[in-house]
Amino acid sequence: MSLIPFEGPRVSSESVIYEFSKDTQPVLHLESGQELVFETCDCFNKQLDLKPSIQNLDWNHVNPATGPVYVEGAQAGDVLKVEILRIELADHAWMVAGEGVGSYGSHLSDGLHVRRLEIEDGELIWDDKVSFELDPMIGVIGVAPADRAINCGTPAEHGGNMDNTMVREGTTLYFPIFVDGALFAAGDMHALMGDGEVGVTGAEISGEILLRLSVIKNKRLESPVLVDQDDFSVIASAKTFDEAADEAVRIMVELLKDKIDMPTEEIVMLLSLCADLEVCQVVDPQKTARLVISRDVLEAYNYDFDPSV
Repeated sequence: MSLIPFEGPRVSSESVIYEFSKDTQPVLHLESGQELVFETCDCFNKQLDLKPSIQNLDWNHVNPATGPVYVEGAQAGDVLKVEILRIELADHAWMVAGEGVGSYGSHLSDGLHVRRLEIEDGELIWDDKVSFELDPMIGVIGVAPADRAINCGTPAEHGGNMDNTMVREGTTLYFPIFVDGALFAAGDMHALMGDGEVGVTGAEISGEILLRLSVIKNKRLESPVLVDQDDFSVIASAKTFDEAADEAVRIMVELLKDKIDMPTEEIVMLLSLCADLEVCQVVDPQKTARLVISRDVLEAYNYDFDPSV
């Protein structure tokens, strides 16, 4: 049974990719501005539902993203606007931690351990003492890169496995488009995840996402941008977190200095006063940072990245 009642186009969780690539054939062609539903697998591709043993996991089939979708009119050099309209989750999630994975993995032994978590009445049940309010987010989301295939476990300028907790219902993402049609895909949802994803997983869960995909012409980006009701943020990934953080700051400054009548050094001072440099994740092959600033501050200088939001 569908989690999101919707009469428009729907992409099945049977149609998944394990890398973002310009050579992947799209499973659907979509008009710009059209809505659709993505059915997503958990990051283990539902393998643990069939046999809850980490020893038998096929690691070549993890972090699947549903898609890709070809958006008509999208061309290299454009921007893809992705509005996350609704997220619905399954009734349980999975987590893994142990030897060799995550920020603490080098201190653990005895292999990997898996745990199933139930969802009841809008809460994730940890044990009989602690439960958490759900905060659904999308871990893998993005478009095809220009000149190489990038596996779904790795973030880069195309998006990918950014594991950004701000990628949730009600937010809008903007991606640079590198190939015709954009070839957009999404998956790896979490019922809950802390910034950093230090143990290598959040509460990994399958579900459905209602999205609206639109092409924006005459607007260029280097890396994904996220806008929600309160904030504007730039997302950057690099080999080290330090490099990702520096890149997020650089891209933010570049975006602002062309639109705000203020010397560049004063823009940097302003960001140092009121922008927050935050961790998205530190456990993937590339690390991801975000720089977040209040929309109120930017609107005081008449800066509006997308007036339609």
